[in-house]
Amino acid sequence: MTDSVYQMIARAQAEYARCIDDDRLEEWPDHFHGSCVYRITTAANHREGLEGAIIFANSKGMLIDRVSALREANIYERQSYRHILGQPSILHEGNGEVRSETSFLVARIVQDGDTDIFATGRYLDLYRIEDGKVRLNERTVVCDSSRIDTLMALPL
Repeated sequence: MTDSVYQMIARAQAEYARCIDDDRLEEWPDHFHGSCVYRITTAANHREGLEGAIIFANSKGMLIDRVSALREANIYERQSYRHILGQPSILHEGNGEVRSETSFLVARIVQDGDTDIFATGRYLDLYRIEDGKVRLNERTVVCDSSRIDTLMALPL
């Protein structure tokens, strides 16, 4: 592993979280390649190898549709997130791809100002490196808890 790959992944992680935390959701799909996979699951399901996901998308178009639904169709309490990220661990690098794992904690801030810990877990990512830039091919969000809030509106 080279320091530059680590730095690219760390920068990509920070930009991803900032995009969501700053409510720039229209930019969120740009962190992914067109033929991407994005899923949110629980640690128990992941451990058992169960394919079911709380949220699943297998194209950038599906991510764009999700943002459109959040902005125009879905009704939910106004809220925002604040991501706290661990350092990425590079698990494998080769053939222009990088597998990494990064711990996260997401605090949710609701309209009345209350803040609570919304989710903890880890990102299991497959990045593709092209022209000196990295974008996600696959992100599996593995939540530590099996108790998932029904108000999971924003992407993790």
